[in-house]
Amino acid sequence: MRDYVSRVVDTELDELFPGLPAITLEGPKGVGKTATAQRRAGTTFALDDPAARELLAADPARLDRADHPVLLDEWQRYPAVWDLVRRSVDRDPTPGRFLLTGSATPVTAPTHSGAGRIVRVRMRPMTLVERGVQAPSVGLGDLLSGRRAPVDGDTAVGLPQYTDEILRSGFPAIRDAPARARRAQLDGYLARIVEHDFPEQGHLVRRPATLLAWLTAYAAASSTTASYNTILDAATPGDSEKPAKTTTIGYRDVLTQLWLLDPVPAWLPSRNPFSRLAQGPKHQLADPALAARLLGATEDSLLSGAATGPRIPRDGTLLGALFESLVALNLRVHAQANEATLHHFRTRDGRHEVDFVIQRGDHKVVAVEVKLSATVDDRDLVHLHWLRDHLGEDLLDAAVITTGPHAYRRADGIAVIPAALLGP
Repeated sequence: MRDYVSRVVDTELDELFPGLPAITLEGPKGVGKTATAQRRAGTTFALDDPAARELLAADPARLDRADHPVLLDEWQRYPAVWDLVRRSVDRDPTPGRFLLTGSATPVTAPTHSGAGRIVRVRMRPMTLVERGVQAPSVGLGDLLSGRRAPVDGDTAVGLPQYTDEILRSGFPAIRDAPARARRAQLDGYLARIVEHDFPEQGHLVRRPATLLAWLTAYAAASSTTASYNTILDAATPGDSEKPAKTTTIGYRDVLTQLWLLDPVPAWLPSRNPFSRLAQGPKHQLADPALAARLLGATEDSLLSGAATGPRIPRDGTLLGALFESLVALNLRVHAQANEATLHHFRTRDGRHEVDFVIQRGDHKVVAVEVKLSATVDDRDLVHLHWLRDHLGEDLLDAAVITTGPHAYRRADGIAVIPAALLGP
């Protein structure tokens, strides 16, 4: 059996579970939710097993009699269990009683949101730190502290290895397989979404090829703010009978319920010094390996800059977009560990944009640019300087994430950090 690899979310669960009666761990299939939850469970009900569902339906009081913590794995397969847990917590709010894992938002919604009883925690594919690429030397928490601490560290990880990590994926059961087996597993993952997961969500796919074409166009839009009309046009070039808007909205909604789409929302600060900001999300799939597979990208095609997949307007190469997706995955996991949220920033006229803005609870932020380059020059920092001038003390720190070998802080105070060296 594969040894358990510690995850960033483990620390969050260790901090939360002793003070909360119930937590639901949510995220796409295959990210490791069950393995992480089972390490804390006294009793497990695998609710993708009909026998386990029948057992609970016949005797709901088993939840109270079982050895706690109780793990309810794939709870969305038996949505009634949500209200059973909520009522049990109302009777006994002792911390550490229930863990639920879910790979989809259930079609039949629970009768109660669970607010105040069940706390949601998101789990995503593995970060570079969790993959063991290299021990980090810079923490996002340090950047969020606002102390402007020294930044240092060196890495031998370069563009070829980052490209390999994009293709290898952050799904624990997929990433270590041989290359051909890994491609087959990714194909199977995508096929299951169309053939099984959509019907389980109550959405019959009458034209699977159209859904896959839309999802492929969405993958091509990774790290862009392309409109959904642009994505639809790219999915159906020259097709006079395009699917209805309600159809593609259905695709988007179900893929969101399956945690497969993970768009980065626009930053709309409450203390807003800006008059006109773009509000559309920046598109991302849960794992850049899925995007690469949908687009037929290979190590050679990515490194050579060869065009693959539908045409979506974007600045730079597909490799640059997928490297930004990889950085986005890392930043989201590390931001969550620090009780912060990830956004992107763009003025409506497009004159100023910053790849990522990480916001603390007090609305102060760290700004991050991503560069598919080993070096940084002043031209790469224009938007960071502009944002710093406008935010003043609300900007805690600013950084550029690169593919280079060295982490350091420039004379102007901006941190330069190789992606492999950034941790929580």
